[in-house]
Amino acid sequence: MSFQIVGTGRANPALVLTNEMVSKLVDTNDEWIVTRTGINTRYVSTDETLLDLSVEAANNALNKAGIEGKDLDLIICSTLEGDYITPSLSCLVQREIGAVCPAVDINAACSGFIYGLDMADAYITSDKAETILLIGAEMMTRHLDWKDRSTCVLFGDGAGAVVLKKGNGLKSIKITAKGDDKLLVIGNVFCSSPFSNQPQTDPHFRMNGGEVFKFAVGSALRDVKEVMKKAGVTVSDVKMLIPHQANLRVSQFVKEKMGFSDEQLASAIDHYGNTSSASIPLLLDELVEEGKLSSGDIIVLTAFGGGLTTGACVIEL
Repeated sequence: MSFQIVGTGRANPALVLTNEMVSKLVDTNDEWIVTRTGINTRYVSTDETLLDLSVEAANNALNKAGIEGKDLDLIICSTLEGDYITPSLSCLVQREIGAVCPAVDINAACSGFIYGLDMADAYITSDKAETILLIGAEMMTRHLDWKDRSTCVLFGDGAGAVVLKKGNGLKSIKITAKGDDKLLVIGNVFCSSPFSNQPQTDPHFRMNGGEVFKFAVGSALRDVKEVMKKAGVTVSDVKMLIPHQANLRVSQFVKEKMGFSDEQLASAIDHYGNTSSASIPLLLDELVEEGKLSSGDIIVLTAFGGGLTTGACVIEL
């Protein structure tokens, strides 16, 4: 007995940043961006905090699940960085939604939502929790170098959430990690110390795009094959393949190699961009809201990101 997804929710900032708007900031154009990434627009935070987005997504998921914050046994927030180093994003969400349960942030970069599902599975199967709120919330645009056209065109901000309760929905799950700070990294800015000889790092998002592409497609194919085999499902059993929304070419490559049809590939990168660990729950809520997914459907999730981390799972809704 593991979990069942009983509610989904999402939230986006108000500002929609088009490719044309980006082209006024850096030497690029709509054709260049769309051809290489599949992205047309992305949401960018202006006045919104990450807490604002997280609370909105959480409340939407709680409402759909028909429960209140006080009913939760655990809150997990997947995020690269909340509005503060401490208190954690999850603790502030707990306060805002009226919960009284433990709350914790995790950072597994773009794989964080699936890492959170794995953590939730452990809590529920060990009877330490029955009802869990899992949020993927990211404000990637505050980590970007807006003079670097190879990266600043890729990312957007947002939050997605799910409510999990005891059930038989999770069929298989896998997470991995392989330490690497060369292919993908976001540096940090530390306060000065009279005792430290450590050099300041570049605080911007930096990526070796070609190598990350190879890592992404290789790991996604490996992980998806493994979790589908473990769950005993075939391509024809799967309603939707829902990959991390990093790059449309990555998603299409995995779809073709695995033998999924165009209708089975879920995609929202054209209007969200890459929202790191928020991308899968954002898309999941959109699919549910649009009636493209319903109870009994089997979905396959796959993600890859900094760390380097990966994750994949098979879930019956």
